[in-house]
Amino acid sequence: MRDELELLRAANPVPADDGRWRDRPLDATAQRALNRLLHSTRTRRARRRLVLRAEAAVLALVAVLAFTLTDAGSSPAVAAPSALVPHAGRPVPSLDGLARIAEALARTAGPQDGPRRGSHLQSWSLSMGTGPDTASPVTVPEERITRWNADGSGSELVVATDPQHPGRPVIQDDDGRWRTVSDGKVLHRATYPAGSGARHDGLAARTRPPTDPTALRALLASLYGAADGDGDGKDAGAAAVPQLLMALSSFRQEWTPGPRETAAIVRMLADTKGLRPVGAVTDRLGRRGQAFVHDGPDGAMDATRQMVILDPRTGQLLGTEITFTKDLPDFRITAGEVMSYEAWMP
Repeated sequence: MRDELELLRAANPVPADDGRWRDRPLDATAQRALNRLLHSTRTRRARRRLVLRAEAAVLALVAVLAFTLTDAGSSPAVAAPSALVPHAGRPVPSLDGLARIAEALARTAGPQDGPRRGSHLQSWSLSMGTGPDTASPVTVPEERITRWNADGSGSELVVATDPQHPGRPVIQDDDGRWRTVSDGKVLHRATYPAGSGARHDGLAARTRPPTDPTALRALLASLYGAADGDGDGKDAGAAAVPQLLMALSSFRQEWTPGPRETAAIVRMLADTKGLRPVGAVTDRLGRRGQAFVHDGPDGAMDATRQMVILDPRTGQLLGTEITFTKDLPDFRITAGEVMSYEAWMP
């Protein structure tokens, strides 16, 4: 119980003594973060993910946290990336078109092309605070590799690195205080013997991803609190898109999908209202992708734009980006800044 209480305190977006914010309802972003905590059984790993995973950037949108940058080197890496700019010079493929491409590849996939537990993620996440003495927002870049084998053995590795600034010091969290570390510094490393998977992973990691888009949407709703649309699982309202994309991010951190699961993901997105094609982008790992954007309501603050990037050849999920669409003076945020970015690798 103590672990759960510590997690809930860490996720609390409003201190009790902050009169300006105390009575404000949670927006959709904060509700998603709280739902994840309530549905998680892996309290120790979840506590670490509040700091290490890109989900921390989502909590930071409404979190009133004050971190202090310490031990800064003479040339720290300013990791904050510029927002990706799509180019619509050629005909822009639709989500339905990419879904058909992914479905064709799924039909030719063999038994060995199934999903794999674990993931490989490069992320940038913005941590913010509010108040007159709060430091400016800090962007934290990390790379995380998680692998699990059929016998339940596995490994986790988290490295402080930013491919946009190779060789330069990287900002990292040290128990709530920011400092700089050398590029490539190992922040966390763990190996687990055979049979460990069931003890370290919760329901999400033990549930094999479905290859049906309706079943996938229902799974995301049950595990992460994402909206599951109407009765047949299609056409979720535009307001539910941010929830769905964040649930998809959490799912992707547990599993690396194969062609059949990829087809289910793209078809699920194609059946979702609120995502529009905006053109081609080159992601932060230099890969060509097609961008689809949701710039509708995202909760009470209504201050962000969500982008999902897919490989035009396979439909594979390459990355997601959240940017601010308006100034937030209390957080020292200006419109156009990147709140978080995730780049997924095989």
